[in-house]
Amino acid sequence: MKKISIIICLILSSFLNGNAQISKNSALYKTIYNHDSLLFEEGFNRCNLEIVNTLVTDDFEFYHDVNGTQDKAMFLKTFKESICSTPNRKPIRKLVKGSMEVFKLSNEGKLYAVIQRATHEFYIKEPNKELYKTNVALFTHLWIKQGENWKLKRSLSYNHQVPKKTYGPKFDANYDKVLFSSDVEIEQLIKQHNIPSLGIGYINDGQLQQVRLYGEKTKGNPVDYKTFYKIASLTKPIVAILTLKLVEQGLWSLDDPIYNYHIDKDVKDAPELKLLTTRHILSHQTGFPNWRYLNADNKLAFEFTPGSKFQYSGEGFEFLRKALEKKFNKDLEKLAEEHLFTPLGMNNTHFYWNDKIDEKDYAVPHNELGQPIPYKKYTTANAAANILTTILDYGQFMSHMINGAGLSDSLYQQFITPHSNKQPGIDWGLGCALQLNLNPTGAYAISHGGGDDGLKTIMLILPKSKQGLVIFSNSENGMVVWKKIIEEYFGSLGETFVKRNLSE
Repeated sequence: MKKISIIICLILSSFLNGNAQISKNSALYKTIYNHDSLLFEEGFNRCNLEIVNTLVTDDFEFYHDVNGTQDKAMFLKTFKESICSTPNRKPIRKLVKGSMEVFKLSNEGKLYAVIQRATHEFYIKEPNKELYKTNVALFTHLWIKQGENWKLKRSLSYNHQVPKKTYGPKFDANYDKVLFSSDVEIEQLIKQHNIPSLGIGYINDGQLQQVRLYGEKTKGNPVDYKTFYKIASLTKPIVAILTLKLVEQGLWSLDDPIYNYHIDKDVKDAPELKLLTTRHILSHQTGFPNWRYLNADNKLAFEFTPGSKFQYSGEGFEFLRKALEKKFNKDLEKLAEEHLFTPLGMNNTHFYWNDKIDEKDYAVPHNELGQPIPYKKYTTANAAANILTTILDYGQFMSHMINGAGLSDSLYQQFITPHSNKQPGIDWGLGCALQLNLNPTGAYAISHGGGDDGLKTIMLILPKSKQGLVIFSNSENGMVVWKKIIEEYFGSLGETFVKRNLSE
């Protein structure tokens, strides 16, 4: 089989070097592109094995430069047992934009096959975490025409490389024009990166000064001030401030054991349970994993003593939600409305879908190709994710944070004091990341990011200058514009912030 693989590679290499690829605007190119999407988006990424089975020929062969060769039966078995058996640590494949080439194979003028050549990247998807890249490789496919259908007959995947640690393409806008000189520049930028829409809120002198909205929620449906974005983990700062307001009023304690109000059955007998406090939860020192379904047994467990080190955890915030709801006998949405949303006029912010949200106002998530993807309408609160809000509302919330969040000076100082350390240059306070000493005068940032399939969000605050920035996008590619926008708004401070935060 190794000799066959070498011969195939030599033949294809010789052929491709002497023949021009077909136009990327041609119907044939688009057909092969769509077949690639079916094979990998539906088959590989979403584990639709039936799609894979129908797309490959019965005599299909797969050649891998590390893992050897496979026939169709083995290929499908590997899909099922290796790629699709770990949904909480799921491999994801992405085609590198602009890398795909297609070459015709004809016999006496009649088209019978095509060769597809491109670069693809592989990531790992874990619940409520950003995708992280694990591999980059080249691939070559031989597609055979069978009647009116195209079938994959041979697949070669080779030159696998571990990506280098840099800002990486997901943070490189590849756009050398200065933004904000005109709306045209922003429209060109998001179009270049298949980003359907972008929302930006800028806070200056402690007030929301500017809201800029570009693009579409869905095709033909432009964004406006009423546009709802799902903001993923930007939910956590809202829950943190809500909790601190309850502490300020003497209704809740940062340091009392939280098991007084909620005990999860998975950890009811754990000795660490009686040590767990709200302070540990807000500073991500619970000892919990991000989500319990990352564990092999799908059960929650303490992985270290609470308070001993940093480990980001959505489970911790959900533990807090259940305790608050038990204590106050009302759900988190009602608590937030009473203590935060209504007083601040955040009338378009909700923890879950309800009859106040018009679906036409929702910025639908989109994949890296700019295509809409399915989304779920949550109907219960999650303290770690899923809030639906607008740029106006979240900007109002950030202004409130900059101006002390209605907390006493002593409690606000606890909010912005490092409680744990995530990595060099990034500490964690009570609900947000802290980047201290961004310049010689001691400027610092309060920030948080958020991401889910097809949407990316980020917010940052510079308390000393009373400035802030929030960016929402309904695109898998949303992070690609963060670096450029942050640096253009905040200059050298933005550059330092980017260096500490936006790396793969």
